Amino acid sequence: MTSLKSEFLQILSERDFIHQATDLEALDAKMSEGPISAYIGFDCTARSLHVGSLVQIMMLRWLQKTGHQPIVLMGGGTSKIGDPSGRDESRQLMTDEIIADNMAGIRTVFDRLLTFGEGKTDAVMVNNGEWLDTLQYIPFLRDIGTHFTINRMLTFDSVKLRLDREQPLTFLEFNYMILQAYDFMELGKRYGCALQMGGSDQWGNIVNGIELARRASSQHLFGLTTPLITTADGKKMGKTASGAVWLNEDHLPSYDYWQFWRNTQDADVGKFLRLFTELPLDEVRRLEALEGAEINDAKVILANAATALVRGEAAAITAEATAKETFEKGGAGADLPTVNLALSSLSSGINVVDLFIEAGLGGSKGEVRRLIKQGGAKLNDIKVEDETTTVTADLLQDGQIKLSAGKKRHAIVKAD
Repeated sequence: MTSLKSEFLQILSERDFIHQATDLEALDAKMSEGPISAYIGFDCTARSLHVGSLVQIMMLRWLQKTGHQPIVLMGGGTSKIGDPSGRDESRQLMTDEIIADNMAGIRTVFDRLLTFGEGKTDAVMVNNGEWLDTLQYIPFLRDIGTHFTINRMLTFDSVKLRLDREQPLTFLEFNYMILQAYDFMELGKRYGCALQMGGSDQWGNIVNGIELARRASSQHLFGLTTPLITTADGKKMGKTASGAVWLNEDHLPSYDYWQFWRNTQDADVGKFLRLFTELPLDEVRRLEALEGAEINDAKVILANAATALVRGEAAAITAEATAKETFEKGGAGADLPTVNLALSSLSSGINVVDLFIEAGLGGSKGEVRRLIKQGGAKLNDIKVEDETTTVTADLLQDGQIKLSAGKKRHAIVKAD
């Protein structure tokens, strides 16, 4: 990559955030001249984003730290359709009330990672429902629809994926790419936004917005995407056997969030330190060069830094202390995920398989049964030998029972 002048693009390049960019040289020159505004869009499909969105959030954070203005675009309007990118089937349509509730939940993560306010580089959160909800359909089609051809839209990956797999793509979803392009043009007009960033799957949508703005309003806009982040074994980053790795505490306890980073594969430590922490690159290079048992020290540093950013310093400290208590001393750390059961439930007894599912240590009965057969399920650090075991109040130790699924996943059952 050519030598970059702007601090923001230098950091993104050094930390491997950049996959594609439109006219990178011109964007670099523009960002070197003074602050610009840039945005990333997030649909409100749940009350929390997950780790898969963290690369984009980190870009907004670096943008602000280097003297530019981040715009967080919430898809209050587009969430009523759903982005078809990377999906085999349509999303469930949501009500305005659900979308508003999801937006409020997502805001909590950004409040920790960005500084919002009225200053020139203070972040702003914008809802695209402001302009999409009031569009008059026929005038919109006349003014905007003429800049899009069906021929080109059919070549987009989000469309081809559905058609190739013979999955239905509704006309409603087909409009999503037009509305996203319109968002970029509107943000350019309303906020002087010059740059849209996103994952590599958004490249076509971003280019659409740039071309629409050029044709319809003579704006010169830019686009930049990140690579698809995969783990060393080729899996999509952020997916685990127990589900998505949520950013919000009320969706995933901080201990589990910390453990996700602590369990990073050796080959991914350097990449994740670059992308998901703000550690100096010299320190990153030192840590990723560690070998053998020492690489585990780097993983703890990664877990602490990544958790502190999203959940706060106190959460990271508590999670590490809990891990030490659990793994090194064989105890039951105070921050382990906890399930509260009525004492009467344990008095009458509960099947061990059901209890593991209740504690979030298995997604199905079949999964827990396999865990037991493989010797990975433990009650109070004693191996569970039989899937028909009934767990009763007799197993309570100081009012609780410790469950373990393998060496790295634990939970506490407390009786009220």
